[in-house]
Amino acid sequence: MQGIRKLTAQTYDVAVIGGGIIGAGIARDAALRGLSVALVEKADFGSGTTSGSTRLIHGGLRYLEMYDFSLVRMDLREREILLHIAPHLVKPLEFLIPFYGTSLWFRLKMRVGMALYDLLSYDKTLPNHRMLSAAQTLAEEPTLRSNGLQGAAAYFDAQVSQPERLCLENILDAEQHGAVVSSYTEVVDARRDGDRIVGLLLKSTETSETGELKAKVFVNATGAWFDRVSNRTHGPSKPRLRTTKGIHITCEPMNRKASVLFSPIDGRLFFVIPLLGQCWIGTTDTDFEADPSTVRADGDDVEYLLRSVEPFFPNVRKLTIFSSNAGVRALVRQGGSASSVSRMHKIEETQPGLISVLGGKITGYRAIAEEAVDAVCAKLANRTPGRTDKELLPGAREHQTLNLEATVQRAIAQEHCWHLADFLLRRQPTAFADDQGRGQASQVADVMARELGWETAQRLAELHRFEAEADRALLFRQELKSLEHR
Repeated sequence: MQGIRKLTAQTYDVAVIGGGIIGAGIARDAALRGLSVALVEKADFGSGTTSGSTRLIHGGLRYLEMYDFSLVRMDLREREILLHIAPHLVKPLEFLIPFYGTSLWFRLKMRVGMALYDLLSYDKTLPNHRMLSAAQTLAEEPTLRSNGLQGAAAYFDAQVSQPERLCLENILDAEQHGAVVSSYTEVVDARRDGDRIVGLLLKSTETSETGELKAKVFVNATGAWFDRVSNRTHGPSKPRLRTTKGIHITCEPMNRKASVLFSPIDGRLFFVIPLLGQCWIGTTDTDFEADPSTVRADGDDVEYLLRSVEPFFPNVRKLTIFSSNAGVRALVRQGGSASSVSRMHKIEETQPGLISVLGGKITGYRAIAEEAVDAVCAKLANRTPGRTDKELLPGAREHQTLNLEATVQRAIAQEHCWHLADFLLRRQPTAFADDQGRGQASQVADVMARELGWETAQRLAELHRFEAEADRALLFRQELKSLEHR
């Protein structure tokens, strides 16, 4: 495990707080420009909002309705870049938007929207949209309800089945270009010279080690934790974020293609997507003001998704729900319903020496990171341009097929994997297996115990820690049963 001592051995050009996808992207971009970089993350890399995302790389059709054309265009451009720099992780995915009981005007509006989506992605390599008849729609998605089906629109976006891996590869590439990174390292306070931050006081969440991280410029890229971290670096201040919860469930395979649907409950757009051999359903959008670390799906959340899906896929309640997934979005604070809040980010110097990233979507992480590093470079009078839009991520440069033991060894040696849960839930797609990786837990624990020198008691503690984290995704089951018996 990377010790705090190494982090405190020098003064860096830039220090990044937060090892989610945006913080990881910032560290990579800055390192590729030749800056000296440090990054700290209080848990595992990508274990927060990144792992709770819908796992799509998309422009966002619904943002067209909100006239957020600049956001859609940015994300469509970034979709194309990610398909190029991470083709091993980001894959094209075709979506259907089925029409039921819609007016001719609605279908015409959808056709215009599809054309606009194609136009805004004028530099894409993906196919243009198609309009399907009811018969064509059922031929491509036979499990859809046929009664009342009027046809569908079909279009392409992209999917990242393992966003945690996308995050990690940004971290690894940053390291390969000189960055010093440390997970399980929390910022507990800041040292200031007047109003300016000159150091961050760190504490290991695993040991009693502490230290001070010094840099010329700091970046707060903590996502949903932004206001909490800001209170430590700046003192109590008015909240800048609106945080909302989104949940997903995985169940037995149900559909061939991804579907975009509108909930009959509240009209909100949601997805039903094939994912790693299962069916992935989500998401919700409700205000959530508690600690983002405690977020989980509850029975009401899951019941909302089931009631939303059932009119389109009538057999959904007959399927086994394997698990749930939850994350907290970091949105720039504004009023209105949770779903109406813009996903556009802001980057600003919130106090002398501290650049802050507020809001943002996973699709645009690379562009957001580039903009943040541009701001850092302006402070440092550095004119080196970014090049993350052209440089392939490590996994795209070389592909390896390893057996399980070698994969575990590599994760420990090269990928900052310190806990059993890190490996089973975020380094591999086992989190989406029927058993969430429980069948491999003992074998993996044996390898990790040997590699990391765990005693019997620690090996057992790691198994319990993994079970507890995995079980949190299943807590909705009893609540859902209660709802069904009302």
